[in-house]
This record gives sequence, structure tokens and C-alpha cells, in this order.
Amino acid sequence: MWNNVRQMNLVSSALHAIFVLALLGAAGVYAIQRPEFRLQQIQIDGDTQHINTPTVRASVVGHLKGNFFTVDLDTARAAFEQMPWVHHASVRRVWPNALAVTLEEYKPFGTWGNDQLVSVDGDLFTANQGELDDDLPAFDGPDGTAKEVVARYHDFETWFAPLDAKPEEVTLSSRFAWTVKLSNGTQIELGRERNQDTLHERSARFVASWPAVTGRWGKEIEYADLRYPNGFAIRAAGMRFINDTDKAKK
Repeated sequence: MWNNVRQMNLVSSALHAIFVLALLGAAGVYAIQRPEFRLQQIQIDGDTQHINTPTVRASVVGHLKGNFFTVDLDTARAAFEQMPWVHHASVRRVWPNALAVTLEEYKPFGTWGNDQLVSVDGDLFTANQGELDDDLPAFDGPDGTAKEVVARYHDFETWFAPLDAKPEEVTLSSRFAWTVKLSNGTQIELGRERNQDTLHERSARFVASWPAVTGRWGKEIEYADLRYPNGFAIRAAGMRFINDTDKAKK
């Protein structure tokens, strides 16, 4: 090989290329480790009505490793999405030493259980309920039922609208029985869904009878049990009235 000029030239070119690549690599490592590329600023914008940006920024900084070139954007995004109220975060680099973060808040729809909130999309999240501007309806149910409970709220809102009342509380029990408390103070037991029409039919029967019931017992109906096949039971002013031909509950 040492007597072959062509092969010698090829070897020389390869060694030269390797040397140049090594120099470039070393220069690159040196460059990205320069202090001017150390992350020095996090710009936060977007939907931040309930988000304290200085607090979020300070809390996330400790989770960020690396500089402008080496920081993991997925890790940074996940760190922001762990903060209260943050539903979604997008993160991008801003030359030469900053990150730009756009946040999207959860839109609270109601409270869930003792210490959580549920969004308009039926997602559960944890946040300080003292930061809420309005009174929200209260929901509760077994694990994994938040979306179903929120959807049923809208049904109850429509079905009981003729009573000039809105649902204030919607609860799905561990036995999957529904209870609704209306803004007029009436608590309604609807029971379990036997089919897709069960709740609607029971609600419609009660709403249709509402003028007769309130005409006889007044508008302060404290409790209504709709779980009867052909009627319902109510409690008003300490009295109990049964409108049913078959007392056996479903």
C-alpha cells in the first residue's frame, strides 16, 4: 500500500476529513457550552387568567436541564403542564438564550368531589377553588365518569328548564344512580338508567305534573323520587305525597 500513490491519497484524505470533523465537533461542543447560550429567560403568554406567571416560571426552572441547544422541549412542556390550571403548553426556543411558552388553561365548568374541578370538556384537574370568579355547579361520581356526568348535566339543564330551575348539583353514585339538586331547592332522585330513555321519561313525567303538584302543595318541593314505574313521590312542607299506581320502585 505504501507504494500505491492512489491508496495513499485516499488514506490521507480520509485522515484529513476525520481531523476536520473532530475539530468541528470540538468547536461545536465548545460553542454550545458557552455561557451566552445558558437559558436566561422564559417568556410566557397565552391564556393565563388564573395562572401566576412568575410562580409558574420559578417552579419550572428547576426542571429544565441544559442550555438553548440541549434543553429537552418535551420535558419542559411536561413540567409546565404539571402546574395548576395548565391544560396544554407549547414550548419553543428563542435565540440565543430563551424559551417561549404558550399556555392554555383548563376552562372550569364545575367542582368535582371535595378538592377537584372539572373542565367544560369533562377533564378533571386540581386548582385553588378560591380563584374562581363564579359559583359553579357541583359534580361527583365514580372514577372515569366525569365526561358522562358533564354530558348528563346538559341533559338535565334542558329537561328541567320548564321548572325555571337549573341543576346545581349532579351526582352519580357508586351504584350508578343519578341525583340532581335544582336551583329551586328540589332534590331529585332519578335512579339508574335502565335504557337510553329512562332518565328522560322520568324527568318528563315529573315536569308534566309540576303545575298540579305545586298547585296543591306549593312551590317549595324539597324532594322528589322519580324511581317509580308510573309516577313519583314528593316531600313538601313536611308532607309526603305519592303519585303512583304501582309502589314498587325500579
